[in-house]
Amino acid sequence: QVQLVESGGGLVQAGGSLRLSCAGSGFDFSIKAMAWYRQAPGNQRELVARIGSGGSTNYADSVKGRFTISRDNAEKRVYLQMNSLKPEDTGVYYCAVRDLLRPTHWGQGTQVTVSS
Repeated sequence: QVQLVESGGGLVQAGGSLRLSCAGSGFDFSIKAMAWYRQAPGNQRELVARIGSGGSTNYADSVKGRFTISRDNAEKRVYLQMNSLKPEDTGVYYCAVRDLLRPTHWGQGTQVTVSS
């Protein structure tokens, strides 16, 4: 079955950096689009960044220029490099497999907390 395991979250001061990692298994990783979502307390889950099977990327306006999504198909991993973090980036970050329209499978999430 599909499994996604995130790691790399933590507590960081504003302006700092974190790198999230997601290990995928149970599916053909190389042909799937992958994405990172986040959910802050009281808010809906939102798309942060997406990467296609060919490496094309899309970002939420709020993270453009600060976050970078990448993938390693040999290792079956997707990464989210987060720089210049802001308190409003705080939330639970989820890795997801996507089809053309929506996420189909989720990881368990990893907490990111940015202190001011």
